[in-house]
Amino acid sequence: MCKQQQKRPRLHVDAAVRAIAHPLRREILKWLKAPQLYFSLQEWGVERGISVGQITQRCGLSQSTVSQHLAVLKQAGLVDACRTGPFHFYRRNEAAVEALTNSLRDQLQHPPAP
Repeated sequence: MCKQQQKRPRLHVDAAVRAIAHPLRREILKWLKAPQLYFSLQEWGVERGISVGQITQRCGLSQSTVSQHLAVLKQAGLVDACRTGPFHFYRRNEAAVEALTNSLRDQLQHPPAP
């Protein structure tokens, strides 16, 4: 198991909404929700997270493009990253995704206070 590179940032709803505005980033979050379904050939086990290489392979895009998308998700607090040797691994931050979902539900379903 690798150590976290930094403490989990506090969720910033606007940054998280911008992060999920891109369809690929939403797909990545979906894949990381159930990595055993989407990354069955993961060499290191899914407990550590999914490597950038595996995500890149699934996307079919360049590693630099995928890394930029992952950086946006990380900056928004929606994924956690760790490094083991030369490899970077990402996991979905379930608490942040749930907080975002709850925040959006509250803001969109309840009328504003007078």
